[in-house]
Amino acid sequence: MMPDFFKEFGAAVTVSDEKGILLYLNDKARRTFETPENAPLVGKSMFDCHKQASQEMIKAMMESKKPHVYTIEKKGVKKLIYQAPWFENGVFKGLVELSMELPAEMPHKVR
Repeated sequence: MMPDFFKEFGAAVTVSDEKGILLYLNDKARRTFETPENAPLVGKSMFDCHKQASQEMIKAMMESKKPHVYTIEKKGVKKLIYQAPWFENGVFKGLVELSMELPAEMPHKVR
């Protein structure tokens, strides 16, 4: 059996299928996104968890099959959001989202 490499990973990892049904949330994602009212999220549509504008962005990403990358700040915590399609044998299978907290000051290196 393959270990769950992302279970205790320090960033929130969320995986959906090609229709937006949530297949996987690691521990950090569960702590971030699940509430007593909506848990468990696995098996539910991610479209039910997002406002209309976000739903349209998700649909566009599914159609274009291109990543969407940005930073946000909520409650004084800056995060990098990396949303990208995942494929199996070249066939689009869904989306992966990584949500990583960033330090207030972070070095930038050009190599």
